[in-house]
Amino acid sequence: MDAALTSQGKATPGYNLDRSAQDLTAQELKAPSRTDRNGPDMAACASPLDLVGNTPAVDVSVLSPNPGVRLVAKLESANPTGSVKDRIAKAMLEEAEADGTLTEGRRILEPSSGNTGISLALMARMKGYPITIVMPENVSDERRRMLEVFGADVVATPGAEGSNGAVRRARELALDRPDWVFLDQYSNDVNPRTHYETTGPEIWRDVGDVTHFVAGLGTSGTLMGVGTYLKERRPGVEVLAVEPPAGEMVDGLRSLDDGFIPPVYDKWGGVDLLDGKRIVRVEESITQTRRLASVGVFAGLSAGAALAGAMRVAERAERAVVVFVVADGGWKYLSSRAWTGDLAEVAARAAETIYF
Repeated sequence: MDAALTSQGKATPGYNLDRSAQDLTAQELKAPSRTDRNGPDMAACASPLDLVGNTPAVDVSVLSPNPGVRLVAKLESANPTGSVKDRIAKAMLEEAEADGTLTEGRRILEPSSGNTGISLALMARMKGYPITIVMPENVSDERRRMLEVFGADVVATPGAEGSNGAVRRARELALDRPDWVFLDQYSNDVNPRTHYETTGPEIWRDVGDVTHFVAGLGTSGTLMGVGTYLKERRPGVEVLAVEPPAGEMVDGLRSLDDGFIPPVYDKWGGVDLLDGKRIVRVEESITQTRRLASVGVFAGLSAGAALAGAMRVAERAERAVVVFVVADGGWKYLSSRAWTGDLAEVAARAAETIYF
């Protein structure tokens, strides 16, 4: 392009200020793709939804108890609403639109005790769909406020029933209101498939020599999708789930021993895919979340649980490269006082309130 004059009167290469919009080529007018934005000159995206995925991976080996084991955090907190659930929310909506299930005016329905509800609420508002989120009554203040910001209607279920109660109520509503679109992240194949097609390839591209993958067990979509992809590339990769003890609650995680097994876990062969599980209690999750903050990773409590699982691998392995998932950012958990409160008091509050 011709040189242009700056406000200081100096010529700079790039744009001719005399050219009209009509003179610009189609290539110049084309919005950049997400992959176009990986270089040093970051261009503007056409939509915030173009920022979903391609999240960074950061080495946090300074936290490793073993100098022969490298720890790498996959920062899903870099997504638009600050969580890994942006990936599946976007993908489920787009597939439902493409196959004609989701059309103008139809209401979206989804159970969520975590980030999926917020991701869907943001995207539903952007696309103009009404949305109802079914969630336990004992969710955190941050979560309620975020859903209010994005205009979601909320149906509360008994807190003692946890996320399982929200799932049951959502399924009842889906039967009562067949005109609503029930996306159902727990049984929707788009969930693990999205991680197979995006998160897994990103980890392989950015880390490459990964030997272990550790993630929290919630819907199981991240574990199933990423685990399947990595094992296809390197069969020796170990896929490990982090879950709380039966009957205990760690934010964003579930124990399969509590009785509900996500359908996508069975469909994607979870029993055969997983190489093991690591049981992590609330106090340990909080402690490791604080350690992440000490190295500049301000993350949610499930990330602390994932780090705890990764550290157990590091304690037993001679040499390894362990990738673990930071599912969301810490700013959503401030009311928990996870970083500043007494550990026992924070853990006690976590047993009563769902903080995402």
